[in-house]
Amino acid sequence: MTEEVYKEAAQNVTAWYRQYGRDLPWRRTGNPYHIWISEIMLQQTQVDTVKPYYERFIETLPTVEDLAGADEQRVFKLWEGLGYYRRASHLKEAASMIVNEYHGRFPETYEELLKLKGVGMYTASAIASIAFGIPKGVVDGNTLRIVARLFNREDNIALQKTKNAFGEIMDAMIRYAEPSDFNQGMMDLGAMICTPSKPSCDECPVASLCQSRECQTVLRLPVNNKVVNKSILEYMTVVIRDGDRYFMVQNEQGLLQHLYGFAQYGCDMPSEFEKAFYDDYGVKIRLTQYISDIKHVFTHREWRMHVYGGEVVDPATRPMRDFYKLEEIEQLPVSTAHLKVLKAYLKVLQ
Repeated sequence: MTEEVYKEAAQNVTAWYRQYGRDLPWRRTGNPYHIWISEIMLQQTQVDTVKPYYERFIETLPTVEDLAGADEQRVFKLWEGLGYYRRASHLKEAASMIVNEYHGRFPETYEELLKLKGVGMYTASAIASIAFGIPKGVVDGNTLRIVARLFNREDNIALQKTKNAFGEIMDAMIRYAEPSDFNQGMMDLGAMICTPSKPSCDECPVASLCQSRECQTVLRLPVNNKVVNKSILEYMTVVIRDGDRYFMVQNEQGLLQHLYGFAQYGCDMPSEFEKAFYDDYGVKIRLTQYISDIKHVFTHREWRMHVYGGEVVDPATRPMRDFYKLEEIEQLPVSTAHLKVLKAYLKVLQ
């Protein structure tokens, strides 16, 4: 059954891409050098920003030999304004390696591509699949989000083990499609349809297969809790709504003693939060939507709050206390950190 889903999803994405994919200058060529330049430029940079830089760079230095022999200052000038200038330095170094060690022949395998300066797993996968038709799935923010939603996975995508696991899923799906069109289709799908906050599920080519859509968990995925040092505390903070009332609890002890705040646990997954809340309060809730990440700095520590919206789902467990209307919350002594949470929540709902 899983293989059937992989096959149908890959074929649907590929068909969708061929009809609706973005027309980008680096997609009009099969030249691996040109594709490599575009992929390096696209690291940490928006597509629309890259377009004129790419066209000017290729016009000025059309071959890897031209780049290898170019004056370094000329390369930096072509890069001026793109930022992350180490990328330009790595390009120059890798070009020299291709000319000197590969005699100007661009590396044609995923493993060889990884040896180039500045080329990581994502870039190597992209070049391998787009330029050489190698079935290696790309793993980036877009594809991680799609895989998490498609298979309703709550794995923390900030962790390398999740990236590895989702990469295996990408590799499994790409076997059933043309590698270049599939990978570029997944990237376009994430950029155009399966967006972080306002996905267009009705237009999605894999909507019928999407497990998170069926479970109504699309907006709370993916889980992306970045791993940080011990002086920074990570929380999942949820604004839980019951009609026009919102759950708030008074802190009995600790850093914010006597102040009110929203439900907050140091857990990684929405389902884990739902269970913890039920265990503490006997109320069945469902996390409905990811809102934003909020940072609040105290004197000796920092909170990173992954904010979600939630709702009471079982009327039989509906409580009579600890839920307040907005005008009542205005009269409560609420911590500054949680006032930020409320502001972010209300802004998204406007």
